[in-house]
Amino acid sequence: MSLPPRRRRRDRRGRGARGPLAPASVPLVDSPTQRFDGIVLDAVEHVEARWHDRLSSVDFAVEEVPPVGGDGVDSGWEDEISSAGVPLARLLGAAPGRRARIVIYRRPLELRAVDREDLEDLIHDIVVEEVAHFLGMDPAEVDPDGYGQQD
Repeated sequence: MSLPPRRRRRDRRGRGARGPLAPASVPLVDSPTQRFDGIVLDAVEHVEARWHDRLSSVDFAVEEVPPVGGDGVDSGWEDEISSAGVPLARLLGAAPGRRARIVIYRRPLELRAVDREDLEDLIHDIVVEEVAHFLGMDPAEVDPDGYGQQD
């Protein structure tokens, strides 16, 4: 038994293989999740620049949506920022063998933002509020230059 002759594979019009539309470093290629993570990272870096020594024991995380039925009472959540009953972010206090964690929820924040600039402002304010709660300070003290400012 012999194999059928092997056909050369070419694209339809003989132009050869096409490359990607944009290089990987161009923001066009970033997924919505990657863009959101970048915005959160920028907000965290902005706050950490001032409070790095006091935030060394805190982890920051991004999750898609808040857990279903998680009211925070039994799970160790210390603080929750919510809108219309939907959590936007939560602070989980430190425990033996576990560092404190601030969790930002992507989908509820994206649904509340009008555009990217609004999303950036909203994320910044949420991060500042959770850091302020962790540090036991007023949010305006944590970021006196940018918290709550509307352009």
